[in-house]
Amino acid sequence: MHIPDGYLGPYTIVATWLIMIPIWVYSARRLGRELRSRQVPLLALSAAFSFVIMMFNVPIPGGSTGHAVGGAIIGIVLGPWAAVISISVALVLQALMFGDGGITAIAANCFNMAVLMPFSAYYVYTIVSGSSDVTSGRRTIAAAIAGYISLTLAAAMTGFMFGIQPLLHKDAAGYPLYMPYGLNVALPAMIIEHALGFSFLEAIVTALIFAYIQRADPSLLAHGKPSRA
Repeated sequence: MHIPDGYLGPYTIVATWLIMIPIWVYSARRLGRELRSRQVPLLALSAAFSFVIMMFNVPIPGGSTGHAVGGAIIGIVLGPWAAVISISVALVLQALMFGDGGITAIAANCFNMAVLMPFSAYYVYTIVSGSSDVTSGRRTIAAAIAGYISLTLAAAMTGFMFGIQPLLHKDAAGYPLYMPYGLNVALPAMIIEHALGFSFLEAIVTALIFAYIQRADPSLLAHGKPSRA
């Protein structure tokens, strides 16, 4: 799902940086005020976990890759604002150290995987779990559904960013200057590959980790609902 350099035109690049900079600033401020001391090690571990799981990439027709992210479980356990920082750190390190995702596309990748994914997972989990007990099976099912939906949404947004490039940037002859595939190729490629594969992996990983936390230390789940949305 990582967007490489050269696939997005300046309109999308500038727009995503303008969106992400205030989100990063606000997230950092909330993190400093609201993150409990016992969760600080979890923040570092979550960044490392997201970094590792995203390294298992599979190429997708249409210009990108498919993989799990871990954004859903991070958003559910630590809250979506903490997830913004955690996953953004992992994405920046991947781009700088391994060239996994472009430097110019860091903000776009962070918007898709560090904002859209944990926030959608957080709210899906909250709605589906309702007022059920923190140790109930409904909570685990809610976490799995949140993982599936959030990754599919992030993949769809990536495909959308790809697909609009031929509409935004063309040369004098009408040929695309950046991403060559339009919405008819990029969007279905990203959605189908994830909805039929990687989103299930995200759901399983999210459910397994959530179930483990339920047994090991349910207090980390903030009484069944994250408290920092």
